Amino acid sequence: MEVTRSRDYFIAGNWKMHKTRAEAAALAKALVKALKPGKHKYLVAPTFTALETVGAIVKGTNILLGAQNCAPEEQGAHTGEVSVLQLKDLGVDAIILGHSERRHIYKEDDTLINKKVKLALKHGFEVILCVGELLEEREKGKAEAVCKRQTEKGLAGVTPEELSKITIAYEPVWAIGTGKTATPDDAEAIHAYIRSVIAKLYGAQAAKQIVIQYGGSVKAENAAQLMAKEDIDGALVGGAALKEETFAPIAKFS
Repeated sequence: MEVTRSRDYFIAGNWKMHKTRAEAAALAKALVKALKPGKHKYLVAPTFTALETVGAIVKGTNILLGAQNCAPEEQGAHTGEVSVLQLKDLGVDAIILGHSERRHIYKEDDTLINKKVKLALKHGFEVILCVGELLEEREKGKAEAVCKRQTEKGLAGVTPEELSKITIAYEPVWAIGTGKTATPDDAEAIHAYIRSVIAKLYGAQAAKQIVIQYGGSVKAENAAQLMAKEDIDGALVGGAALKEETFAPIAKFS
């Protein structure tokens, strides 16, 4: 049964710490060609060093340019950080924030992530806010509580008007890069729950409109089944985003 939806599908590729500029350019060119007939919303997020290179290739196409993170301050003595002003200068459209690797490897907490979210919105960026539970949290029955906390704290101080620039990405941490995937029903249950959290924060209409991506070992083989679920509105793709032949089939799942 085809799902009737008011939301556009949003498929994003997070390239993480991969690709030289030459490799990134080759992939970007292949994706521009492959996705030109695509009917969904698309984004690629290369590493910082390749943003300018990839930006020049995707400019004017149906692929948005994403950054994988930003600093919580506009400028200053922050060695090793990249600011929203620098990202804007490079033509970045959207910033991925709160990714599980930032939370769990680099120990970014909800307060820091929220500061970044508000700063990115202030400068006109779209934001992909990532939320999701660890395996031990899921096994203890805390998946909903973790996603609720991360959603509420991540959006603290975000106005209803600004919410239109936010995409939520649900990424069960135990399914990232492991080959494990939440079943479509498991993923749908959490997506529907996150949408209910948005409804309590911003109202039913805002909850109906917000796009919630799934990010957890999405592959061409499971993309269509995941996207068929009522509350799954796209994908934040990691490993499969690194090759045109694996990302394009996900991006053009229907």
